Parts: sequence; structure tokens; C-alpha cells
Amino acid sequence: MSDQTTPRPAQGAPGLPAQAGSGADVATKPAPLKEGPDPGGRPAAADRLRRLFPLHQVHSLGLLVVLVLLGVVGTATSGNFLTSNNIVNILTSAAVIGVITVGQTFVIIGGGIDLSVGAIVAVASVWCTTVSTQSYGLGGMLFTAVVVGAVVGLLNGILIAYGKIVAFITTLAMMASARGVAERLSDRQSQVVTVESFNRIATDKFLGVPLLVYLMAGIVVLGWLLLNRTTFGRRTFAVGGNPEAARLAGIAVRRHTMLLYVLSGVCCGVAAVMLTARTTSGASNLGNLYELDSIAAVIIGGTLLAGGRGSLFGSILGVLVFTTITNIFVLNNLTTDIQEIAKGLIILVAVLLQRTRGGRSPA
Repeated sequence: MSDQTTPRPAQGAPGLPAQAGSGADVATKPAPLKEGPDPGGRPAAADRLRRLFPLHQVHSLGLLVVLVLLGVVGTATSGNFLTSNNIVNILTSAAVIGVITVGQTFVIIGGGIDLSVGAIVAVASVWCTTVSTQSYGLGGMLFTAVVVGAVVGLLNGILIAYGKIVAFITTLAMMASARGVAERLSDRQSQVVTVESFNRIATDKFLGVPLLVYLMAGIVVLGWLLLNRTTFGRRTFAVGGNPEAARLAGIAVRRHTMLLYVLSGVCCGVAAVMLTARTTSGASNLGNLYELDSIAAVIIGGTLLAGGRGSLFGSILGVLVFTTITNIFVLNNLTTDIQEIAKGLIILVAVLLQRTRGGRSPA
């Protein structure tokens, strides 16, 4: 019966070794090791180098070198650059966009994009600073900002994951709608924060460092642990790399995609608290162009726009690179148009580098 269903090939059949025996014989004889195309061992050496220095680590080291070079340029062009006050100022300026970039990194690694992060910051800021919300004190304002961010992110996630609407279109529409809701709620007026404990979030310091910097550092650490040390993080890479393979592996792709946008919305809610405390007011124009800043930081941080590969540490380095460039330009009284040109060139170079990395295996 077995001979009919699985006929044994004849000796010397094309594609088989001339002395091939039974299946057991083949199993007991170890296959000879294939030699690489270069007998000198260069491919093996390259593989060893890739194992010792994964691609994302090489990219992060490159960004660290860029930061050092920017430090040299800043020190050479301004005597105020390498001072403790200026370093703290750079970190404080990077805090808000750093928190937003954490959520954006998760979304892009998962194969999506979120263009509505700036508008979510605005609507969360306005909602948490209404007179009725401020009457509940610090706790009510914090709760409102985070919940508003999470709900808007949930709407994005439902439309993208279950409505099967392209992420670019969905978040672009949400960007316009959320900004409109913020203008409607605030009547295009700034809403001054009267809760003093809320404003102290931006002014309080510990060991000379503002609380905002500690808040960003804590969220970055939590995000890194979630991405690199949990099943949720591994599923994020899987969904972004190949959604169909992830589905066949038993991952609830649509639910996971929805959760990624909720996570991004929560980060925007926290960022809204930080930004509102800095400005001591909520306004519909807060967070303008934050979507572009966060996406740019993620790109130069080494995360692929196609998803499936990325580094949260690299994204934060990207934020610091942009913030340091802005700081150097401000110290040297250079105009903002030159800043934007420099940022555009950096993003272009980062995208070109990603294209050259396309043929390498994932880190």
C-alpha cells in the first residue's frame, strides 16, 4: 500500500545522488558542509560580524557618533552649548516629542503610521483644561488627558484594523477632525490652567533636572521593556513584518493593530499633560507638526517605514539629534528656514540609507 502512495525513485534518477539509499540511510549520514562562494572565508567572517554587531546596534552607534559630532560643532560655535543649563534645556525640549515618538515607533514597527498624534495632543490638552475638568483638580485633569488620547487612538485602531481603511487616510482624517474638535471646545481661545499642582509638573526639579525629563525617561524604559521583553513586543515585530504569517501563527492581527494605536493615543495624552504644564494653558494649536517630527525621529532612528524592524533606542536618539540641531541653530541665531532645510536633508539621507539596507537580513 505504501509503495502505491509513495513510489520509491529509481537509482540514478535525475536530481538524486547516484548511491542514495533508503530514507534511514540518508538520515544517518550527515550531509557535507557546503562551502561558501569564497574559499577564503570572507562570507563566514561577515556573518560573524553581523552576529557580533546587529544592524540596529550599528545604526544606534552611528547616531551616537552624530550626536558627538553635533556636540563638537555646538561647542566650537557657541560658548554656551556645553553648559549644564543648556544640556538640561535640550533634554527638556526633547521630553514631549520623545514621549510621542515612543508610541509612533510601536505603530510604525507594527506596519502602520499615525499622522494624528499632534491633533490628539491638542484635543487632549483642551479637554483637560476646560473649567469643568479643572474643577476636579490634578487627578481629574490627568485622567481626562490620558483617556481622551486613548479613546481617539481606539477610534483610529478600530477604523484601521476592523474597518480596513488605510492607516494613512484614517489618521489624516483624524488629524483634521481632532484639531477641529479642539477648536470647537476651546472656541480658539487659550484656556489658562488654574490648578497650581498641575503646572508644577513642568517646573518641579529633582537634582536640578526637571520632572519632565524623568517622565520621558520612565516612559522610554517602559516602552523598551514592552517592545523587547514581552510577547506583545514580539507580536508587534511579527505583525509588521508579515501580517499573513502572523495570522497563520495564531496572532490576532486586527486586535493587536488596534492596541498599537491605543498605545500611541495614550502616549499623546501623557505628552498633552507635559506640554500643557509647560505652557500653563490648553490650546487647539498645541502639537502642530508633531506628527512630522515624530515620524522623522523614528526614520532616522533606523525603523523601517514598511514595518517589522526597528529600535526604540534609535528613535530616542533621533529625537535628541533633531533637538540638538535646533538648539545649535538657536544659539547661533540662525533662521528657522535653515533649520527646516537641514532637517529635510537629514531625513532624506536616512531614507536613502534604509534603501541600501534593504538587502540585509533583519537584525
